[in-house]
Amino acid sequence: MLFQIRKELTGLQKLVLGIVGVLLILALWTFLAYNKSTVRAVYTPSSKELPALDLPEAVRDSIIHVHEVADSLAEANATEFERIYPILPPPQKVVQSYPELIQEDELSKNTFKSLWLNLKGYFWAILIAIPIGLLIGLLPLFRGMFNKPVDAMRYLPLTALTGVFMAWYGTDDEMKVAFLAFGIIVYLLPVVIQRVDEVKDVYLKTVFTLGATSWQTIKTVYIPSVLSRISDDIRVLTAISWTYIIVAELVNSSEGGVGALIYLKGRFAQTDKVFAILLVIIIIGLLQDKYFTYLDKKLFPFKHKNEATKESSLAGNTIRFIVTLVSTLFVALAVWPTGRALLQELLHDGFYVLLLLSTIELLLNLKEKWPALADRFLTKKATVAKS
Repeated sequence: MLFQIRKELTGLQKLVLGIVGVLLILALWTFLAYNKSTVRAVYTPSSKELPALDLPEAVRDSIIHVHEVADSLAEANATEFERIYPILPPPQKVVQSYPELIQEDELSKNTFKSLWLNLKGYFWAILIAIPIGLLIGLLPLFRGMFNKPVDAMRYLPLTALTGVFMAWYGTDDEMKVAFLAFGIIVYLLPVVIQRVDEVKDVYLKTVFTLGATSWQTIKTVYIPSVLSRISDDIRVLTAISWTYIIVAELVNSSEGGVGALIYLKGRFAQTDKVFAILLVIIIIGLLQDKYFTYLDKKLFPFKHKNEATKESSLAGNTIRFIVTLVSTLFVALAVWPTGRALLQELLHDGFYVLLLLSTIELLLNLKEKWPALADRFLTKKATVAKS
């Protein structure tokens, strides 16, 4: 059954095979790390400093030779050895590097900074790409003028444009957000135009039969259809967005961010920390993908009506209640000046990330409950007016 084409796995099979897959990857990783490692003798060098420069050259060479011979003998007679990993660190060394990354290198602060830059880049890219894409996709005038240039933009080597963005915006966060937004727009804009073309004729014929105007057709057919489809494309762009944010943060690395942190650790050959930061980025990417899927289900539930939902379960309702409660408390603290200052000092850019997520969660809850609330209060108001 496991080798049948497109055969569905059971829940238990998915769990077991998922664990086996992770274990195999870790085993291969460990094997390659040890295969590329070397063993070095542990000994105390005879001298860590070179002789004084004002000594005669022959005397200096003799002293250095004596130290080299002593070190060679100490290395040959060493009884302790250590394994070093100059190319690929094993998984356990990567895990062991996290405490130092968190305490000394401010991993959480740098991660939140990159995440906030990522979200701002997404915001501006979506805000610009969707209206322009709709305009080009819907109106023949703009399609004729700009469709080909938009398609050609996808072949731009964006990493080569960092110097241009530095000349335009400097080297601060404004430049990094602009570069990231442009990188997303290059891929998102042609997709918006394509989604406009994919709107089914049956919907257009229906609204035409009902006598809808051009604006009503755009508002009731094109915009909902394009937005519901483009949400999947936005989710796919997560990997691209993190690639460009790493490139952008190499500029003026003193401002922080995981890209700058990877660059600094790579320069000092701290490969275990480099891999640890890369794992953090992978985990954030997975969480970001899951969050976009969650938003898609909340904003466009009709796309997922055939999927089994667990929202009505006790566990699901409990989790949603806790998330809503935490979001409400966080927004309340953010509105309170003292609480806002405390949260900003504690979380840095993480404050803005969590505030954005909390606000979105509360707005989604309001969207779900608004029909019932409106019906209740409007009905009550109409009843009172009649009486």
